[in-house]
Amino acid sequence: MTRARETTEKTKPRVGLTSGVVDDTRILIVCDDDPITECLKTVFREAGFSWKTAKNMTEGCESAKSGRFQLVVCPPLLSDGSWRRLIEVADHYDLSFEVVLLARNFDLNEWAEALKDGAFDVLDVISELPKAAEVATGAFRAALLKRSQPLKQAAYSGRVA
Repeated sequence: MTRARETTEKTKPRVGLTSGVVDDTRILIVCDDDPITECLKTVFREAGFSWKTAKNMTEGCESAKSGRFQLVVCPPLLSDGSWRRLIEVADHYDLSFEVVLLARNFDLNEWAEALKDGAFDVLDVISELPKAAEVATGAFRAALLKRSQPLKQAAYSGRVA
């Protein structure tokens, strides 16, 4: 009983980010830039979120297939592929994680295109990493809504899931 409480306390988001977010939120950070990865880990640790890291898109896609993640954070392009591979994985395996992009030079048209193509949000690496936990909270809520969609559809069609 004590151990379960400790786990819950460690995984529960702090800093006012608790409403509507699952206690065991998991983030996959796919990034080959160590300083950015370390900064994100610090932000997520302070918010009480758990995470795993991957250094390239291939490893990131393999990890994402597990279905354990509600959020994947990555740059738009790594040496072995684009963030769109993650969207393909989510669609192919019917997973409900969200993707947040980390960009340095992203213009408004690219941002709008990314959102249209399935990204949840785009964070500017230079100025917006501190708000990554806030964006993650919104992404977790969106992932929960995605996961509840089959239940809603089954209820409307008269089927029980």
